[in-house]
Amino acid sequence: MTHKGRILFAVALSTMSLGLTACNDDEDSSSSAQDSPSASAPASSDPGSKSPSASTGDDGAAPAGGDTTAPGTKLKIGDKAVLPFTYGTEKKGTIAVTVTAIEKGAEADMAGFGAKAKGMTPYYIRMKVENVGGTDLAYASLKLRGEPEDGGPTGIVLIGDLPGKCDNKTAPSDFTTKGASYETCSLSATKTTPITAASFDEGDAYSNSPVLWTN
Repeated sequence: MTHKGRILFAVALSTMSLGLTACNDDEDSSSSAQDSPSASAPASSDPGSKSPSASTGDDGAAPAGGDTTAPGTKLKIGDKAVLPFTYGTEKKGTIAVTVTAIEKGAEADMAGFGAKAKGMTPYYIRMKVENVGGTDLAYASLKLRGEPEDGGPTGIVLIGDLPGKCDNKTAPSDFTTKGASYETCSLSATKTTPITAASFDEGDAYSNSPVLWTN
């Protein structure tokens, strides 16, 4: 099944947003094939950027053992966070996420998203995901949010990926046992302030106080 890729533009002090289709398939006759990179992530809304409220541990390291990383924890690139994870209504478990890099791309990389992507600079959030709880999380999908250095929202949500540059891969079929792992990438973009951090904000506990990785 092919998923649609889109760019959503958040407008400050407004309830309106503009959606731009960036991936064509047989179910969406309004999109243009020549402006459409392939995509793998499902659609989502943009609740805006959130700032962490706390940090656990003097060194910012993830907890040992079976404990999960507390909401609001601030980490460095290369640190591991142990997180509760729910995918869909049935897949629930515990994962470890290590952000390995936040790479700046080139504006030209966004060409496939069409004219409305002009002026956008992409950022590639690369990560390793490990199954800590040993539950069946096969084909689950994880996406981290890019955070600008000024702490504000990017105003842009990219739903999709850039094949060959930032592939948002789902968990493999054998991601069902403790210790299983895979690598993936989350795509973010901005027109103004550089993106310097990545955040995990899934679930009630983390939605207002995400775990944050910075350089």
